[in-house]
Amino acid sequence: MNIKGIGSVIVLLVAALVASMSFFTISETELALKLRFGEIIKADYEPGLHFKWPIDNVMKFEKRLMTVDKRPERFLTGGTKYVLVDFFVKWRIIDVGLFYRATGGSETIAVTRLLSIITDGLRKAVAERSIQQLVSAERSDFMEAMLVSTTVVASELGIKLVDVRVKRIDLPDEVSGSVFERMRQERVRIAKQLRAEGAEQAKEITSNADRERTILLAEAYKQSEIIRGEGDAEAAAIYAGAYSQDAEFYSFHRSLQAYRGAFRGSSDLLVLDPDGEFFDYLKSSSGKR
Repeated sequence: MNIKGIGSVIVLLVAALVASMSFFTISETELALKLRFGEIIKADYEPGLHFKWPIDNVMKFEKRLMTVDKRPERFLTGGTKYVLVDFFVKWRIIDVGLFYRATGGSETIAVTRLLSIITDGLRKAVAERSIQQLVSAERSDFMEAMLVSTTVVASELGIKLVDVRVKRIDLPDEVSGSVFERMRQERVRIAKQLRAEGAEQAKEITSNADRERTILLAEAYKQSEIIRGEGDAEAAAIYAGAYSQDAEFYSFHRSLQAYRGAFRGSSDLLVLDPDGEFFDYLKSSSGKR
């Protein structure tokens, strides 16, 4: 091969190298920046083939949703008790230019700053609540509040904070025993209080029942005495009416009843004055005294 042929090959190789350095592709899952001497030239690239000068540099970033799983961290609650909070974060880059200026294009720096923001938000939210509030339904409320407060700060990094979720809230080993013992004592106290209130209510119910029973019995006795008195008065009136119709026959009938009662048995013995009124009808053959 002569010198001219060699030169042509070299030219072609150089042209191919320049061409390879002048074109780049962006996929659907990527964001890209074109830099020239560290200065951003363009940041709004669509997916496809693009041109750049060989002196330009292209940086690519993940466009998809990314997850950071944080190791459990210790936080102080409003009740001055420590808890271990295990959480994860979902985020994505929404402004690649701002992201590059804020972090130098380093995802490690971005994650570190993002976790710092979220940790500060969690620390503030946990400090405003007790352990009971953290493990109850209010957890979703304070997570939403914390997400709103940290989203604004995260946007300054060119990042969208999609979600923050607490996976688990645990007590440290050194305080879990004392907390559980305190919770047990609290339940025992509540149980004693409920038993005492129940016993007091039982006594009150029994006292009311006894009082009502006494009132009912007194009222019944009163009514019975009234009815008995009315019966006695009616019986007396009947006796008086019968006596007034035939006083002699009434006396005779009463004497017969007295005789019948007195001489009921064969061994009955009476000691009476023969001239007494008891034998008036026995001594009279006419049946009159």
